[in-house]
Amino acid sequence: MADLTVDLGSLTLRNPVVTASGTFGYGIEYADLVPLERLGAITVKGVAPFASHGNPTPRTAEVFGGMLNAIGLQGPGIDKFIHHPDYLPWLRQADTAVFVNIWGKTVADYVEVARRLDEEREGVAALEVNISCPNIKEGGIAFGTNLEMADRVVRAVRQATTLPLITKLSPNVTRVGEFAQCVVAAGSDMISLINTIPAMAIDIETRKPRIANVTGGLSGPAIKPIAIRMVHEARQAVDVPIIGMGGISTAADAIEMIIAGATAVGVGTAIFRDPGCLLAIVAGIEDYLDAHGIASVAELVDSVVL
Repeated sequence: MADLTVDLGSLTLRNPVVTASGTFGYGIEYADLVPLERLGAITVKGVAPFASHGNPTPRTAEVFGGMLNAIGLQGPGIDKFIHHPDYLPWLRQADTAVFVNIWGKTVADYVEVARRLDEEREGVAALEVNISCPNIKEGGIAFGTNLEMADRVVRAVRQATTLPLITKLSPNVTRVGEFAQCVVAAGSDMISLINTIPAMAIDIETRKPRIANVTGGLSGPAIKPIAIRMVHEARQAVDVPIIGMGGISTAADAIEMIIAGATAVGVGTAIFRDPGCLLAIVAGIEDYLDAHGIASVAELVDSVVL
């Protein structure tokens, strides 16, 4: 039987399948549907220093090849996340690694969440720094599309915690390798990519946008070739673990992402259709390795033949 374990820096996961932030709630919502102990890790919805009610509805729309969403990073805020029994206290008894996605509107916001979680580290395996957020003190420019801002926020978070850091890169850049190198130099232990791609859909009968925010993030199968390309480019730029995501819904998708350079894979939009896809992907990876006589999934990482 093939070895499915993967090493993400100091962390060892039982397999490479991770849930993507924003698609699996805070774990408790899916606990009756998916045995968490059979996943490599779960990444919870974003946590900020403050509670966020998110954007007005409708906030999602199914489109050909995927989904648009403009949830608006709805979340309970750090205080409730730490103390309410349905959040961190519940996650502490989950038999899987827990990655906490963190975000904010200023560098200080990120630092506050990182510091609080460093103090409450039991049950937190790593922090995922979402740098696709706009910096309100810098004219709303996303941290993740400006090298200086990306460096600043990751470096500040690194100083606030000794927990392993994952930086989630934005796809809205032309040279993702430079951003990968930037955040690694600033102290990120690994990277994850890609986040959703800005997009829009219109109802031709009403002529109105299909989501209230007008534009949203496109996810799902349509973005997988973009994600594969960007993961491959990032792998050429840095020698740290990469969690690749974007359009993964089958074991074949996951294997393709690993061959492109991902150490682990994040599954997101596919969960909405069928939460059971997570276990099917784990089983499918194992079947592939066995069928090809490959002893370990680690042997597949960055094995693309050019």
